[in-house]
Amino acid sequence: MSLFDYTLRELQEKLHNQEIRVTDLVDESYKRIEEVDGQVKAFLTLNEEAARAQAAELDQQRGDSSAKLFGLPIGVKDNIVTKGLRTTAGSQILSNFNDPLYDATVVNKLNDAKSITIGKLNMDEFAMGSSNENSSYDAVRNPWNTDYVPGGSSGGSAAAVAAGEVPYSLGSDTGGSIRQPAAYCGVVGLKPTYGRVSRFGLVAFASSLDQIGPITRNVEDNAFLLETIAGHDNMDSTSANVEVPNYSEALTGDVKGLKIAVPKEYLSEGVSSEVKEAVQAALQKYEELGATWEEVSLPHSKYALSTYYLIASSEASANLARFDGVRYGKRAEDAETMLDMFKRSRAEGFGDEVKRRIMLGTFALSSGYYDAYYKKAQQVRTLIKNDFEKVFADYDVIIGPTTPTPAFKIGDKVDDPMTMYANDILTIPVNLAGVPGISIPCGFSSNGLPIGLQIIGNHFDESSVYRTAHAFEQATEFHKQRPSLGGARS
Repeated sequence: MSLFDYTLRELQEKLHNQEIRVTDLVDESYKRIEEVDGQVKAFLTLNEEAARAQAAELDQQRGDSSAKLFGLPIGVKDNIVTKGLRTTAGSQILSNFNDPLYDATVVNKLNDAKSITIGKLNMDEFAMGSSNENSSYDAVRNPWNTDYVPGGSSGGSAAAVAAGEVPYSLGSDTGGSIRQPAAYCGVVGLKPTYGRVSRFGLVAFASSLDQIGPITRNVEDNAFLLETIAGHDNMDSTSANVEVPNYSEALTGDVKGLKIAVPKEYLSEGVSSEVKEAVQAALQKYEELGATWEEVSLPHSKYALSTYYLIASSEASANLARFDGVRYGKRAEDAETMLDMFKRSRAEGFGDEVKRRIMLGTFALSSGYYDAYYKKAQQVRTLIKNDFEKVFADYDVIIGPTTPTPAFKIGDKVDDPMTMYANDILTIPVNLAGVPGISIPCGFSSNGLPIGLQIIGNHFDESSVYRTAHAFEQATEFHKQRPSLGGARS
């Protein structure tokens, strides 16, 4: 049995009772990485020397082990800045960003809580992708079957947890990039309310959509981690100055009287029969637990995909302008003029998907097209947000599938961007509205791949999301399944 099969609280109790050492946990992580990461490709950079030194130091302090995440190893997505530890955002243009000068706010919070950073996790370049095949270093593999994608862009974050390389990780979610890989990899991933977690130190993709969030093996650990990283931050102008609840108190297992909304658009054409059956079985389980559900409509969801890609690409076009080989980024060699250096640095440093979105965003923001595209997309975004507000006036949570299908094979959709984009169709509306959403395991496909259930809450009501997710988790066994690398579930 792996140490990481225990919950975070159980590991803390073992540390406090001196049944294990912090060094044991760090050893377990690096041993597992050595065993399986050649297949999974979840890590881009390891922090082994510093992590082992920190573990040894914490072992000397175990008499004072009251810090929230004392001695617990974590993996951090590679678009979250870590002082002195290489941060690439999965891109060649940042391949030489070996010694960042500061930590992201969430990393500072992890350090204050005495967590140990094991390394930086692989991702789609600049978080642009739904399969982790857009990493400029290596495609991440799904631990349940390494012929399949783990989802993206936080594929490394989800795969590392599913493969038992770390007990928990941080990802970022712009249009589903935490929840979709969590669904594909059979783990728990939360996108918090926009503004709940500081974005300071997150390499920006789309600033009005990006959110950092936790990926764990169970709901309790997820709530435990969010309690640590959430909160107002003066370094982030979009950070919300609202109280952070004790999310663990919501994990009662009781959902009697809970009112669930099920959007008909989330179970319509395009959602596979296996996914529909798993979601319907989950709704039946909620009925058995005393909750009620009704079908509702989110009528503007059909415009979400187009709206998202216009807004996200426009913001990406602006955010990535700084990577020019002068202010940021690797500089092309032997350029004859400054303009040539700009062009070649960006041409060599960015991958095809990043270039595609920069071009789309630049077009949408250009003179004569701004009102027709970007402004119109922002207006539709408001309509999508209003749809959610109307539903939450009468219901506690919204439930549906996380993804239309289970994971697909590596290479199957890489040459079809539109089909690839459609994999986020059920997660994107949550980011446009700014509300929280979680993915938890709710079943398996006929070929042994996980299926995710998405639970969506009202603004800053992560407590209801956790309460709903935890009740289902406690009534089922899906979260206890573990992958056998390269094959079906065990």
